[in-house]
Amino acid sequence: MVAILGVLVAIVIPNVGRFIGRGETEAPETELRNIQAAVTAMMVDNQLSTIPHPVDTVATSNMSAFPDSTSDWTATPGGKTTDPDGKAYAAEDIRGYLLYGHDMTGGGSPGPEVNYVATEMTKGTYMVDDTGTVTQITTGYE
Repeated sequence: MVAILGVLVAIVIPNVGRFIGRGETEAPETELRNIQAAVTAMMVDNQLSTIPHPVDTVATSNMSAFPDSTSDWTATPGGKTTDPDGKAYAAEDIRGYLLYGHDMTGGGSPGPEVNYVATEMTKGTYMVDDTGTVTQITTGYE
């Protein structure tokens, strides 16, 4: 019985040791990939080839302000003037192209909101350029 336990310990302990700390490197990488995929999906859904006013100067973890919280119905050039169906946005619609709480339809009164990410706040902080390339500034695991 003691020999069996000894063999199990000899096998299990080195294998458990390999995984300790691994999550701290994989979690931030996964979050970055998820944010990048969400930005790409948001751009495709909204027929954007570039993001009009990307968050490219101050890193944020707030996805209800990312990647563009300022584009609106008066912004030129390239602002948020019409929804994917061609309907004009109005003053009551939510500004910007957002990963969390994005107002997808024009016509006034915030329409159905789309969440491209599961939570409003992320652990890391991010910036994005006008082409939609996301950069992770902090991982949140420091």
